[in-house]
Amino acid sequence: MTTSSPGRSPARPFLSLFEALATPHAVDRYLELLDPMATAREMRARVVRVDRPTPDSVVIELRPTRHWQGCRAGQFVQVGVVIDGVRHTRCYSPTDAECGSRDSIRLIVRAHRDGLVSQYLVREASVGMVVDLSTAAGEFMLPARRPEQVVLVSGGSGITPVLSMLRTLVGEGFAGSVAFLHYTRTLDDVPVLGELRAIDEAHDNVAVRVVETSVDGRLRREHLDAVAPWFGPESEVFVCGPDTLSASVQEMLESEGFGEQMHTERFRIDPPAPAGPVGGVVSYARSGVTSANTGASLLEQAEAAGLQPEHGCRMGICFSCTAVKRSGRTRNLRTGDTHDDPDQPIQLCISAPVGDVEIDV
Repeated sequence: MTTSSPGRSPARPFLSLFEALATPHAVDRYLELLDPMATAREMRARVVRVDRPTPDSVVIELRPTRHWQGCRAGQFVQVGVVIDGVRHTRCYSPTDAECGSRDSIRLIVRAHRDGLVSQYLVREASVGMVVDLSTAAGEFMLPARRPEQVVLVSGGSGITPVLSMLRTLVGEGFAGSVAFLHYTRTLDDVPVLGELRAIDEAHDNVAVRVVETSVDGRLRREHLDAVAPWFGPESEVFVCGPDTLSASVQEMLESEGFGEQMHTERFRIDPPAPAGPVGGVVSYARSGVTSANTGASLLEQAEAAGLQPEHGCRMGICFSCTAVKRSGRTRNLRTGDTHDDPDQPIQLCISAPVGDVEIDV
């Protein structure tokens, strides 16, 4: 396969010219008036199939535009939808086996109590709907060289990336040992329960167990022993779910000297308590709005002030909420580090103001 450099593409100079003429709007803003899937730079996807296996979930199959480059098992994409005139973006992990640039992707979306986008998709997703789509990203994925023994642990909606891993290994005819351990409140909450049971029965090297937390409680060593009696130094563990599940697996592995063999995808961030007294004023330069600093993240404070900055994952992964801090000190909610340099891009969802701060929102 041959490739050409961006500088040699005959279409690129014309595209740049059109963009200059289209200012202040991007070319895609005009193209989407003719066909939402006819984009020059932005990637989108059309919904080609919708299933609702449970009352609070939806399985969506998407056919991306030509920009799609495929996805590694375990990675995530950003999906954007317009709700009441405002574009909202969230991160979802495709559940398919690893796919190429010509493949469609499937997402399982479960409605969360406070999930604006998830509730919208569960309620409104239909064949023909067009959504924004990002390239696949994330470091939580199967290594190119597969481990001899793979343990997949998930809880709730965390099933999606490890389901992709399981489907990939099964599809490849993986000959090593695979254990799949999923925690759910009830069996009715698992939209792929039938498929998991079929995989368990069809493959001697794959063991699947779905634990109902309402019946059998949370993670215990005997749960792991039931699906991975071979667990040991050759095993690699991939965990996705609530922080409590990840912490429990980490504690169990570290107690047995296997802590470094765990790979995890976190759902959310538990920020540390504010350092020092909260005070000062947050100024939103472009909007001309000011508000008292409450100590919460800049994204939360902006929303509380009536603003709607662009955002995605709300946990510092997707960088959708990046904005320029013009002045003041901010603190990274994940690390606790403070930053004083002016005119620097920061992520609103994981940055909190320390005193007076001016942000370009």
